[in-house]
Amino acid sequence: MEWHVTDAQSLRVIDQEIGQHTFSPSEYAIVRRVIYATADFEYKSLIHFSDQALQSGAAALAARTTIIVDEPMVQVGITPGIQATFANPVYCSMDALTRPQKDKSRAAWGIETLAQRYPEGIFVIGSSQSALEALVNLIEADKVRPALVLGTPAGLLDVEPLKARLQDSLIPHIRIHGRKGSAVVAAAILDGLVELAWQAYGRDHAKFV
Repeated sequence: MEWHVTDAQSLRVIDQEIGQHTFSPSEYAIVRRVIYATADFEYKSLIHFSDQALQSGAAALAARTTIIVDEPMVQVGITPGIQATFANPVYCSMDALTRPQKDKSRAAWGIETLAQRYPEGIFVIGSSQSALEALVNLIEADKVRPALVLGTPAGLLDVEPLKARLQDSLIPHIRIHGRKGSAVVAAAILDGLVELAWQAYGRDHAKFV
C-alpha cells in the first residue's frame, strides 16, 4: 500500500487509541491494517496469530505459493499488492469448475476442489463459513496441509466452534475470534503480510525475477 498524509494521520490515531499492547511489531503492523480498513478497534482483541503464522506465510509468499480465496471480493482486494511484489497465482473458489452439489455451497465445493489441487497453498477464507468448514474438514482428514490459513468469516451459527477447530488443527493460521469478520478483514491481513514478506524477502527475490 502506498501511504499518504491522511493515511499517516489515521495510523497515528490508531496508535494513540490502542496504546500499550502485547503484539510483536509484525503482528501489530497487521492489526493496524485491519483497524484502518474497518475503523473497528475491537479487532485488537479479536485477531489471533498462531505460532509461526507470519513466518510460514511470508516464506510461502516468497516461494510464490498459490493463493486460494473464497470469493471475488477477496481476490480483487489482494491482487494489486500480489502483482506488485511476488506475483503468486491467485485462484477463487467461485471460479473453480466443479460439479453441482446439493449439500454444499459453491464456495465450499470450489475450495474443496482447489485444495486438492494445491494442498500446500495459502488459503484466504474471508466470508464463507461453509468454505472454511470444507477446508478444516480436509485438514482434519490429513488430505491437505496449507502453508497458511486466514479464517475471517462472520457468522451467527456455529462459527465459533469452527474457528476453534482451525485453532486445534496446528496449521499456521490467522483467525478472528467470535462472530465478527469479513472479506475486507481478510484482504487487509494478507496485504499486510505481503508487505512484511516483501520487506524480508523482496530484495533477494528481485534478483531472480
